[in-house]
Amino acid sequence: MKLSGRTAIVTGGSRGIGRSIVQALAKEGAKVAFVYRSNKEAADQLVSELELDQREVLAIQADVASSEEADRVVKEVIEKWEKVDILVNNAGIIRDGLLATMGPEQWQDVITTNLTSVYNFCHAVVRPMMSARYGRIINMSSVAAEFGNSGQVNYAASKGGIEGLTRCLAGELARRNITVNAVAPGFIETDMTTDVVNAAGDQIKKQIPCKRLGLPEDISNAVLFLAADESSYITGQSIKVDGGLTLGGI
Repeated sequence: MKLSGRTAIVTGGSRGIGRSIVQALAKEGAKVAFVYRSNKEAADQLVSELELDQREVLAIQADVASSEEADRVVKEVIEKWEKVDILVNNAGIIRDGLLATMGPEQWQDVITTNLTSVYNFCHAVVRPMMSARYGRIINMSSVAAEFGNSGQVNYAASKGGIEGLTRCLAGELARRNITVNAVAPGFIETDMTTDVVNAAGDQIKKQIPCKRLGLPEDISNAVLFLAADESSYITGQSIKVDGGLTLGGI
């Protein structure tokens, strides 16, 4: 198994893309702690599923928007497993609406949950990773970071910020054998995208050269590659996993 002996933290890990990432990392031998906000039932179900498969997994309830909570999560994982090798910043929300009618809360909730949480957890793991001279940090971006959608100024801004953070942090940490990359999904079938997909119907698929929506496994496979030693010479990149949606001119 590619990740045998490694330990990982995944934020937003109880459902959707995060759940798929937790499963993929655990099945490749990593010890995985995942953070969830409120859905304890989903978190417990995932733990039970992976423990039946003889995987080491830990569910931690925390608010990713809090730097103190991020510090607590990292401390708990290090106390249990002695180190953190892999961090996947996956937690995210959408609060869509046109800017003219977007209230401050709609803006701040998305920026805090999507972007500030990435700072919080990167800040919490960076010193332990530097001391170990090893690390893999993978941040969840979106094609919206580069190709904006009407009604998503808050979401696009948060994801653009993540990509800027990823590039800068990659330059700071490369000499310590720590890579920092982002994965930018297109339209993926999850609970969070259900309303968008239902509203657009088959029109979305017509815009995608692969003629299908992505699956959570399409994203977790990319994360798995970036978490493994085979990707050690890739850093500061944002990898689009979108079925060709952003190619343009097709």
